[in-house]
Amino acid sequence: MSASAARDSILDDEPGGWVALVGGGPGEPGLITVRGMELLSRADVVVADRLAPRGLLDNLSPGTEVIDASKRPGNHLVPQDGIDALLVARAEAGQRVVRLKGGDPYVLGRGGEEARACRAAGVRVEVVPGVTSAIAVPAAAGIPLTHRGLARGFSVVSAHEDLIATVPVRRDHTLVLLMGVHHLRRSTAILTDRGADSETPAAVVERGYQPDQRVTTTRLRCLPDVAESVGVRAPAVIVLGDVVTVSPAWRHRLVPGE
Repeated sequence: MSASAARDSILDDEPGGWVALVGGGPGEPGLITVRGMELLSRADVVVADRLAPRGLLDNLSPGTEVIDASKRPGNHLVPQDGIDALLVARAEAGQRVVRLKGGDPYVLGRGGEEARACRAAGVRVEVVPGVTSAIAVPAAAGIPLTHRGLARGFSVVSAHEDLIATVPVRRDHTLVLLMGVHHLRRSTAILTDRGADSETPAAVVERGYQPDQRVTTTRLRCLPDVAESVGVRAPAVIVLGDVVTVSPAWRHRLVPGE
C-alpha cells in the first residue's frame, strides 16, 4: 500500500459529497488545525458536538447548516447510530459534511465508529486530528503528563466505563480521567481498592482554556470530598500522579474548605 493510500483523505478536485471528522481541540477556537479550518470553510453542513469550539460556528460561510448533536449525561440529542446515519445520508445527497468534535476524533470521541460507517457506505471520509483535551487541558493548568523524575508515561481513560480497573495505579504513571466528574467517588474507590497510594497528588481542571477555567488540587483520598465541597462541574479533566505537583496551582487541600 502506498503512503498516499494509507490514510483517508478527501480529494478536493472530485465532485460529490464527503464527510470530514474534524477535531476542534479543547475548546479554544485558535487551537483547531489549519486543515480543520479549511474544511469548515467549505462545509455545507456542520454536525457539532457539545464540547466542540462553538466560537468557530459564528464564522461559517453564509447558508451553512448547523446541526446540534450534543451529548450530555443521560440526554443525547441524537443517538450515535443516528449520527452515523445522518453523516452518510447527507454525504450521499452530495453535501460536504463536517463532523466537528471537541478534542481529537480518535480519543474517546467515537470517531472510529463514524469513519467506519462512512467507509461501509462508500462515502469519502477524512479524519483531521485535533488537540486532545486529555493533554491540552492539564497543560493549561501547568501540568505536564510526563516529567523527568516524576513520570515517564500516562494513560487516558473514560470514567464512564470500567477501563479504570485496568490501568496502572503508580504515582509515577500519570492517569487522566475524561468524563469523570459524575463517577469521581466510584473511580477513587476503585483505584484505592487496587492499591493506589491514597496520597497521590490529584487535580481537577474545569473548563480548560475558558476565561473561567478553575484548577482544584488535593490528594487522591480527599478528591471526592474536596471536589464536592467546591462544586466541581463538567466539563473537567482529572489528573492523578506526581506530575500534579509541577502545576503553579498545586496546594494539597486535604479537607473540604481548607
